[in-house]
Amino acid sequence: MRFSEPRARKEQVPTGTGIEATTILAVRSPELRCCAMGCDGQATMESRVVKAGARKVHRIHGGEVLAGFAGGTADGLALLERLEGKLKEHGSLKRAAVELSKEWRTDRVLRRLEAVILAASHEALLLITGQGDVLEPDDGLAGIGSGGGYALAAARALIRHASLSPAEVVREALLIAAGIDVYTNDQIIVEEVRW
Repeated sequence: MRFSEPRARKEQVPTGTGIEATTILAVRSPELRCCAMGCDGQATMESRVVKAGARKVHRIHGGEVLAGFAGGTADGLALLERLEGKLKEHGSLKRAAVELSKEWRTDRVLRRLEAVILAASHEALLLITGQGDVLEPDDGLAGIGSGGGYALAAARALIRHASLSPAEVVREALLIAAGIDVYTNDQIIVEEVRW
C-alpha cells in the first residue's frame, strides 16, 4: 500500500471582478419624498485598479428609477437592460423586479450572470439577486458590494445623529466606506429621484 501526499488545496484568489468588489448605497425617505443612490468609482481587475471613475448607478425608465449593480460590468449592465424592459412591460418596480428575478433564476443564459442589483423609485427600494431574492429593506437603507456593509452602518449612524438629506448621507457614508474597504475609492457619484 502506498501513501500519497495530501493534495495541496488550491487557494481562492479574489479576482476583484466579483459581486463584492464595489460599493453601492441607497437611502430612501418617503417623508422627504426622495431617494438617493450612490457608488464609488473604482473598477478593478485582480489586484489592479483599472478605472477610478466608473459609473455603477444609472437612471432608467425615463429617469424615474435609480439602479446600481455590484458584480461584473457586462453582467450588471445586461441585467439593468432587462430590468428596464420589465419596467416598460409592467410599469411597477416591484412587479418588474419579481419578473426579472424569476427570469434570472430560470433562464439558462441569465443564470450565468453574476451581479446584485439595487433599484429604487417612489414605489420602493429593492435588492434583486439571481437566486430569486427580491428584498425590500425595513428602514429604507441598503448597501451592496464589498464596502456595502460599512456604508450601510455609516448611513444608519448618520441618520440617527445628524440632520442630512438622503444624498448627503449617501455621500458621507460612501466616503467612510472608502476609508475602510480596499475595493472602494473616494470618487463618489450620487443620483437622486424626487416625487
